[in-house]
Amino acid sequence: MQTLVAHLDLLARRDLAALRRLCGVSDEDLTDMIHEIRELNPKPGLAFGSTVVQPIVPDVFVRSGRDGGFIIELNSDTLPKVLVNQIYHAEIAKSAKNDKDKVYLADCLQTATWLIRALDQRAKTILKVSTEIVRQQDAFFARGVQHLRPLNLKTIADAIDMHESTVSRVTANKYMATSRGIFELKYFFTSAIAAADGGEAHSAEAVRHRIRQLIDAENPAQVLSDDTIVEKLREAGIDIARRTVAKYREAMRIASSVQRRREKQTAMGHVPLTPTL
Repeated sequence: MQTLVAHLDLLARRDLAALRRLCGVSDEDLTDMIHEIRELNPKPGLAFGSTVVQPIVPDVFVRSGRDGGFIIELNSDTLPKVLVNQIYHAEIAKSAKNDKDKVYLADCLQTATWLIRALDQRAKTILKVSTEIVRQQDAFFARGVQHLRPLNLKTIADAIDMHESTVSRVTANKYMATSRGIFELKYFFTSAIAAADGGEAHSAEAVRHRIRQLIDAENPAQVLSDDTIVEKLREAGIDIARRTVAKYREAMRIASSVQRRREKQTAMGHVPLTPTL
């Protein structure tokens, strides 16, 4: 068991033949050892803490409206606040003894006023961009990630009459809370995958979601290869290359069909010691 623990990388790769040789055990003993490892808690610290951690504070809230549309609101708690005490400024201005002091106080008030206006404009820009994102991706909010549309910064910028770089800055490190979870604003910008029938293009994120759905629903006795996934996607009207499917699958940290087959056979109590052809 100590040798097995020292070579968990081989277990992750499902290289069970190498593990058996290193541990010097039989097939049955190796199966029992792997089952014992699987019964352990990979996150034992959770037993000592029950506080729910919310690492991301959304900048924008989106909720359904009574008319079937969506209501977009800024999270006031995340907005910087600057207040100018006009009464205090007036009192100090009365005590100014020379022009230099008067100019200094006037500059301070002007800077504070400019900052307030800049923050207000920033908030309005965030709201404007978020509202247009919701308008462009209304199908996602209504029906889920599989209906996410291809979208780029230029489309939003043109729609709200702003520069593309402004939209890029506004959407950086900003998050939107929806009924489907919290998403970074940049999540809604996704490249296009052509439709097999020449129809409307599919978003890359929607295609990744569909790939995950296919793999999650696969039969353990008939694990889907990347080529088979390509065929199923094309049957669904998505024109995609095998290398793109492999790239998306690896980005989602989903193992290859060979590794998944070994994993599912192990989970069913069968440990293959030779590669499945």
